[in-house]
Formats: sequence, C-alpha cells, structure tokens
Amino acid sequence: MKRLTVMLMSLILIVSAAFASGDMETEKTINKYVEDASPKYVFMFIGDGMSSPQTNAAQVYNGCNEPGLIDLEELTFTQFPVVGLQYTQDATSFCPDSASTATSLSSGYKTHSGVIGMGIDKVTPGVTIAEMLHDKGWKIGIVSSVTINHATPAAFYAHIASRNDYYDIGLQMAASGFEYFAGGSVNKADDGDKSIYEVLEDNGYLVTNDRDTILSLNGNSGKVYAYSPVLQDDGAMPYDIDAPADSLRLKDFVKKGIDVLDNETGFFMMVEGGKIDWAGHANDAVANMSDTLALDEAVEVAVEFAKNHPDETLIIVTGDHETGGMTIGYAATGYNTAFDILRAQKCSYVQFDSYVEDEMADGSFTFDDMMAMVEEYFGLVAPGKTAQNEALVLDEYEYAKLQKAYDDQMSGNVDGYEESLLYGGYSPISVTLTHIINNKAGIGWTSYAHTGLPVPVYAYGEGAEAFVGAYDNTEVAHKLMDLTDAR
Repeated sequence: MKRLTVMLMSLILIVSAAFASGDMETEKTINKYVEDASPKYVFMFIGDGMSSPQTNAAQVYNGCNEPGLIDLEELTFTQFPVVGLQYTQDATSFCPDSASTATSLSSGYKTHSGVIGMGIDKVTPGVTIAEMLHDKGWKIGIVSSVTINHATPAAFYAHIASRNDYYDIGLQMAASGFEYFAGGSVNKADDGDKSIYEVLEDNGYLVTNDRDTILSLNGNSGKVYAYSPVLQDDGAMPYDIDAPADSLRLKDFVKKGIDVLDNETGFFMMVEGGKIDWAGHANDAVANMSDTLALDEAVEVAVEFAKNHPDETLIIVTGDHETGGMTIGYAATGYNTAFDILRAQKCSYVQFDSYVEDEMADGSFTFDDMMAMVEEYFGLVAPGKTAQNEALVLDEYEYAKLQKAYDDQMSGNVDGYEESLLYGGYSPISVTLTHIINNKAGIGWTSYAHTGLPVPVYAYGEGAEAFVGAYDNTEVAHKLMDLTDAR
C-alpha cells in the first residue's frame, strides 16, 4: 500500500480542510459520513510504548541513510489516510502505565496506574468494547507478542485492582468466552490450584503451541488459545530480531485469527506489539524498531483483509503510551544520524544477556572475552582497531564506559545512584552497549520508564474519519463503541 487511492486522498483533504477552516457545513458532511459508517470487522493494533519517535525511527532504519539521499521508507500504517492524536495521562500520572491506558482504550474511562478494567475506586468494573461486541454476537480475538494475561491484552477482558494478579487474570481470560487468544504464553499459569491451561481446556478451548496445529486452525476450530512454540523473556514471543527464521511471527497469529474469527456477524481483534515497550524500557533501539516493523507486517495482513471487505472493515493503529523518552537526535552527533550502523547489532539485549551468562558460567569471563562478543554481536571494536564501519570504532570515553560496565557486572555493583542512572536495573554490559551504539547512530533516551508524550492514532477504512483531531485516550473507546453500535 505505497500510495493512497484517489478516493481516500480526496476524503482526507476534505476532512483536513474542514477542521482547518472551521467550515461547519463541511464538518456536518463529515459527521454524517461517520454516523452512517458501520464497520463489522474491526482491527485494533496497539504498539505498547509506541509513539511518533518509535514509528519514525523504524522508518529511518528501513530508509536511505546515505548523505545526500536521505529518505524514509514509510510504514504501512503511517500511510493511512486519517491520523489523530490521543493524550495518555491516567487518573494518577501524566506518565501512565499500560494497565490504566489500555483500560481507557478498551473501556473509555480513567483509572489508576496498575488497575485493569476498574474505576478510580478500584472496585467498580467497567465493560470493554470487546465484551460489548461479544454480547452482540461478534467473535473476539486477543493477540499479543507478550504474555496474554499481561496488562494491555488483559484490559480487554479482565477487571481487577492489580495488574500483578496474573493467575486471577488468567481465570478471567478462560471465563471470557472470547474465541481466539494467541501469541505469548500465560504468565504464572501454575500459581493456583489448577494450571490456567487446564482451566482453559475445561472451558472448551483448544490449547496448543504446536506449529502445525496452529497453522491448520480455521473457522471450525472452535475456541482457541494458540501460543508460540518459541518463547523468551518469561513466556513472551521472541524479539523479532531474535526469532528463528521459521518461527511464527505476530503476522502469522493475525492471519490465523482471521481464519478462526471470520463470520457474517462480525469480529473484533486486538493485536498488541508488546515488546516494543519492553525494548523501550531497556533502551534497545534495534529491538524496538524490529518489533515496530513486525507490528507493521501484522497490520499489512489486516489491510489485505480490508481490500476484500472495503466497506465493512476498520483498522486502528495506536499506542498506549510512549516508553523510554526516545529521540532521533543526540548531543554528541549534532544534526547527524547514522542509522546504518545499527545493522551491526545482531540480537536484542535479552539474547546478548543470555550469551554473556553462558560465558560467565565457568568463572573465567575476561574483559577481552567480552570485547570479542561485543564485536561479534554489535560490531563495535576497541580504539585503534579496524571495524566494518569507522563509526563503530569506540573512542576512549566509550571504551572506559564499557570497562566500568564489565567491572560493575562482575562485582554486582548495580545499586548505587550513579549505577541506577547508567543501567536502569538492566545488565550493565548490554545496556551500556545499546546506549553506545544508539548514541553513535543519533538516538537518545531520557528514561527507563514511560513518558507523557501524546500518541498518534492511525485509521483506515469504514468510519476512519471519526479519529481525526486531538482527544483524550478514552475517546478512542467511545468512538469505537459509537461506530459499532456496541452500547
């Protein structure tokens, strides 16, 4: 989808002109168009921790970085004809968490950070867009690259005062009756009397992590919980950069979701790129961008479906909040960027941590051993050595930072104030490496946590025009409820 159709381009020009000029008659025409819209196939993609810096970084990464020829390679969803902006604060903070923001996106009200599907009193449950549509006879799918009882996916089916009550959230998942859960595994599935997987089976679900079984799923499969045969990071799908060549990707679970859910009444599918957020927390730009690109590939699957149902499909792509305070631009590089050097990074920080742990196991892991691994997986070399790109040669300051990170990791010196700012609770070696290569490329970070940046809303298809403008994140849910007549 490299260029918009003439019809969609004309429509967005009308929308833009109306809001820019305040033309009330044109606005009435647009509102009438929205009121007449009636999508029955709705895809809601949420890039956890994804705002404009993450999407544009992915476009720069895939674009042309050659001086004089600088250009972006646009993502599928950044070419959508309608773009809005949602504000993400919750009831307790301008730097909210996924539980409260996903609750706003799914249910249309504010709550505390850490609370899923309950009001500010932490007692009164709400009703999610997914639950409303399920009651109308629509089929529902919940897909995530992280564990399915994690905060964002849980906000579409669970109501609980603490996002950390993973077992109870799993029980609510099994009781939801939603037709399709897929992606990551269940966190703390065995913390109660019976495994959540057994509870799911007791509730009529086919539970499988067999690749061939997953690929054979269809409309006759009944209720399904399909999780990745390859897991990482406490039960999540692997970062896309780490995934084996033949492993199932997020796009595959979306394809199978369509096969399972497709019906004449309608379906709603929420798809989360959850590890965009996790990479943001760890300040790993390459893992962050690769998972943003994986989410975009999943969006492409929905767009292909929409081409066969052009008057019935709505696709929304947004984030719940921004993570890490990512910026394109760094003090030491001035106005320059060098995203091409990021391709020297061959794995995520998590995968690199596992390699380091393996090498440390026998107690003979030296600084030189570490530097050999740094060159292999990040392309960075010591001062005076030759690299595949001269920008990957460490200067004395960077080399000293790596020496300190090695010393701190080997000694366990990670709890001091300076160390908390340097490492943010992550492995000193890996987070120092990602900072160095990110900074050399022209990427900066301000935090290991969430920020208060607004988040874009990209919309395509039936009723997309409703998402023009700037509004509170609760309005995303209300707009979806109105368009689908869910209430």
